[in-house]
Amino acid sequence: MTRIKGITKKDAGLLIKAVYWFARREFGAVPEPVTVTAHHPKLLLASGRHELAVKKAVKSSAHGPLFELCVYRTAVKLGCSWCVDFGAMLMKHEGLDIERLKHIDSYATSALFTDLERKALAYADAMTDTPVSVTDEQVAELEKLLGRKELVALTYEIALENQRARFNSAFAILDQGFTSGDACRVPAN
Repeated sequence: MTRIKGITKKDAGLLIKAVYWFARREFGAVPEPVTVTAHHPKLLLASGRHELAVKKAVKSSAHGPLFELCVYRTAVKLGCSWCVDFGAMLMKHEGLDIERLKHIDSYATSALFTDLERKALAYADAMTDTPVSVTDEQVAELEKLLGRKELVALTYEIALENQRARFNSAFAILDQGFTSGDACRVPAN
C-alpha cells in the first residue's frame, strides 16, 4: 500500500478526471503514480507535459530500444517494482525481447547483450550510483559510439528514470501488475 493514497476518480475534480481519462486511454489503466501526483494538480500537469515532450523528442532515435533497456536497468537498480513492471510492459508492446530482462543483472557477462548495450548499461549503473560514478572514459566512449546528441538523450532518459523511481519508492508505489498474465492492460499498437 502506498504511503499516500491516490486521488480516486470519484474524488477527482474535472481536470484530474480528464487526466485519468487520457491515462486510461493511453495505458488501459490509470497508473498509480498519476493518482498520487494528482494531490498536486499543477505538478501533475507539468509532469504529464514533460513526459509527453520527452517521448516526442526521443521518438525518432535509432537507439530507442537501447534507451528503454537502460531505463529498465535503472529501475531494477533502484528497486522500483512499479517502474520495472510498467517498463517491461511498454517494451513488450514495442516488440522488444523482454526475455532478456530476466538476465539484466548479469548484463556485463551475458552473451544476450551487445557490447554497446553492456557499455550503456554500465553507464546507467554509474549514473544511478550514489554518489554518481560516471567516468570521463565512459562518456568519451559512448559519445564515440552514439554521437553527442544520442548520448545527451540517453543521459536524460536515465536521469528521468532516476527521478521517477525515487518518487515511486519514496511513496512505496509498487507494481500494478501491468506485465502479469491478463493484467497486461496496454493494448498492443
